[in-house]
Amino acid sequence: MESQKIALTPNRLPKEKSGHLAVKTKVFRGFSFAGKTIVLAAVSIFTVFPFIWMILSALKTKAEIMDVTAFFPADPQWGNFVNVFTESPLIRYIGNSLFVSAVTLLIQIVTGAMIAYAIVFLEFKGKHLLFTIIMGTYMLPSAATYVPSYIILANMGLLNTYTGLIISNAVSIFGIFLLRQAFMQVPKGLVEAARIDGASHWQILWRIITPMTKSSFITFGLMNFIACYNNYMWPSLITDDPEMSLVSQGLRRFFIEGGAYGTNWPLVMAGSALIIVPLLVLFGFTQKWFINGIGGDTGMKG
Repeated sequence: MESQKIALTPNRLPKEKSGHLAVKTKVFRGFSFAGKTIVLAAVSIFTVFPFIWMILSALKTKAEIMDVTAFFPADPQWGNFVNVFTESPLIRYIGNSLFVSAVTLLIQIVTGAMIAYAIVFLEFKGKHLLFTIIMGTYMLPSAATYVPSYIILANMGLLNTYTGLIISNAVSIFGIFLLRQAFMQVPKGLVEAARIDGASHWQILWRIITPMTKSSFITFGLMNFIACYNNYMWPSLITDDPEMSLVSQGLRRFFIEGGAYGTNWPLVMAGSALIIVPLLVLFGFTQKWFINGIGGDTGMKG
């Protein structure tokens, strides 16, 4: 009996040690999860705070918004949002921005996809040099292109027109780079097989490549749509008609620069809160594909 007890003792020790290790592992994972949660919560608060502050400011009176000690409005002024809609051309500004951004993005997707397809799947002399030149232009500051672009549009008679706003942003260097990286993950044998079956380059691009890299297209579209929607400097240089103002121009022109309300900051905040609603809705519908596109997902497995 004693020999059996002695024989059983060594077998118990590893179990006890494994139990202690399991407890330690659980404790470590618990602390790790708690630490990640705290960090993410802190980052989320800093990220969301400007939007919360903007909405709260939109509900204040002009006196309250200037009082730094009053964080919450004493009596929410919901009428500020109504006044922005009924007594300002904000709806037209939003419509202008949505129209210009949508058409510009459509052209950018077509041009970006065609250039990326040519760089990845076609063989011609100077292909690598062409891509180097394209990426080199991405390093130029936008302000350096304003003067020559303005002169070109002036010579074409496209100043103060929707056409000038659209074609001046018809090509996106960022889009070309992003789509090229996505296309490079598509097997070239698939393209060669489609060519053997008689498919044209145009059919391969839009019927085979595009569905397989849908996430990258949506990421490109969302980011460039937001950039075009919020663009201020360039549209302000080539348009001076208040009827053609985009949201950023219109918000400043009507509410701040001696417009109907001067510097009535509650209305400025109410207008700012309203103009981001289309972007939030758009992101809400496309966030799944947007995250996949950032991670380099092409929709292929194996």
